[in-house]
Amino acid sequence: MPDHEQMMKRQQVLADFGEFALRCENLDEVLTEACRLIGEALGTHRAKVLEIQEDGQCLLVRAGVGWAPDVVGHVRLPMNERSSETFSIKEGKPVITQNIHQEERFTVPEFMKKAGVITLANMPIFVPGRKAYGLLQVDATEPRDFTDEDSEFLRTYATILGPVIDRLQKLSSLRATEERFRLVVENARDYAIFTSDPEDRITHWYPGAEAVYGWSAEEAIGQPASIIFTPEDREAGQDALETEIAARDGSAPNVRWHVCKGGSRVFIEGKTTSLRAADGTLRGFLKIGQDVTERRQADEALRESEELRRTALESGEMSAWRWNTREQSVRADDVVQRLWGVSTSDQPHRVSLYTDLMHPEGAAWLEAATAKEISPGEEFHGQLQVARGPAAGRWVQLRGRAERDRPWIINGVSFDITEEKAAAKRQEVLVNELQHRARNLLGVVSAVASRTVKRGGSIEAFEERLQALSRAQGLLSQGGSDTVEVGALVRAELAAHADETPDRIKASGPKVLLTARQVQNFALALHELTTNAVKYGALKDGSGRLAITWEVVLDQRGRRRLALNWIESGVAVSQSASARRGYGTELIQEALAYALQAKVDYTLGEDGVRCRIEMPVS
Repeated sequence: MPDHEQMMKRQQVLADFGEFALRCENLDEVLTEACRLIGEALGTHRAKVLEIQEDGQCLLVRAGVGWAPDVVGHVRLPMNERSSETFSIKEGKPVITQNIHQEERFTVPEFMKKAGVITLANMPIFVPGRKAYGLLQVDATEPRDFTDEDSEFLRTYATILGPVIDRLQKLSSLRATEERFRLVVENARDYAIFTSDPEDRITHWYPGAEAVYGWSAEEAIGQPASIIFTPEDREAGQDALETEIAARDGSAPNVRWHVCKGGSRVFIEGKTTSLRAADGTLRGFLKIGQDVTERRQADEALRESEELRRTALESGEMSAWRWNTREQSVRADDVVQRLWGVSTSDQPHRVSLYTDLMHPEGAAWLEAATAKEISPGEEFHGQLQVARGPAAGRWVQLRGRAERDRPWIINGVSFDITEEKAAAKRQEVLVNELQHRARNLLGVVSAVASRTVKRGGSIEAFEERLQALSRAQGLLSQGGSDTVEVGALVRAELAAHADETPDRIKASGPKVLLTARQVQNFALALHELTTNAVKYGALKDGSGRLAITWEVVLDQRGRRRLALNWIESGVAVSQSASARRGYGTELIQEALAYALQAKVDYTLGEDGVRCRIEMPVS
């Protein structure tokens, strides 16, 4: 192939790969397409991408073309000194073996020999920051010379591939973070949260658990978590089964009756989640449950009430009617007429007197029910809503039975079920709302636990963040509404961590209300700013100063926005503190922007932290 033609073909390969990478957000698909294109460009039709895994101990064949299904995604190569792959990555340069049978520098994996590979070329892949991701390996089953031009083309290809891999990895991580912070804690008062060790003995017992179960932390810590299980569930082994499933699958549902101190019982809806270190070692369990005893009892009471009402209606005053489906005429007593809000002295009268008042769905159902042939003794029942007239909005239950010798005659009764329908609707709304709040709380607490404990953070840091959420919820409860004033959130967080001395801390601003959806994320951000100030900044010793001010500003479209300024001064910031970026900093800079559409300017200067948060308010 002429040099010019070869160059044009390779440029086309690079362009094709770039277009594919822009369209696709799946890393495995991008790597597979990269292997296909490079194998095609070099004429080997066989290539693979090896990814560094297990803290640099091995290389996984992450993607490839021309290889058997049991190779890609399965084969792992140890990173040892005699490996050409390891040497290429460590030296950061290509390594080419023209004939593996004559190779004396490195060992060649057996699976490659069995596949008939003769020549191979290794090219390391680096992501931005010169961090090694792995290796691009092109294999040939026929002797061939990889020229300098081939090496340069491979180097260019790997240089393009690295940033693409980095972008897709960051995109995946960002989406996971956004999903964790999408859920907002709305009500934590009825949630029991505690942790246990790998043997399921209680290690941390939080206030919510004490409020729900009755035992104090001193009484609970060190006890087996099974103390909250009922005797019958312990006898059936449900306590051990729950932790076994959580350890195996990551989590297990916990929906059952539990025992409190003193022997009383509560109904809990929650789950048990396994906590693992970065190396996969089981560190214990996180148990989160909502006390839904009142809702459970309300459900049972509603069912009992419905049954009692049904019995009372069947034995009490009912309206009676006689319906001739052939003539479409009705004979009805006075109760029927009062129930429908009609008055007629003509007996019988037309069925249309009622169908004209019905909701269209009810009228259509009634017409369909009588359009077919009615069997002798066939039961007839349904619910209709009155849509017009004095009784508009009322619900009517119909129950009847066709006569055996004259099945076109249906005798029946009617009674008012308006209150029953309304109660069921209210209960449905309540249940849906409670379930929504339960899912939100479980999700956000699990997210905080994941980001704190699984990243090597302490249980104490996890507990402090839960306490910040609890303080915010307490303010919502005290106000008796779904709003909290910004000043109250600021003062509550300062009071929990520092002495609010007038000469060191200044906090001022107008009355600005945040909604319940905004409060939890905003409170977590204030918590992170305050704890950072106590540990590293203006509140660490007596030399620093802290000024917190807020106001309401208008954006370019005239919409109201809260603007809060957090300014520390008199702080000697170390270089290690300047370089630090933890979960708290991510929450302030990224989670607020996602969850509350906030604009955050966060700077750690020589004199301390400067942070400005702008977010929409109603």
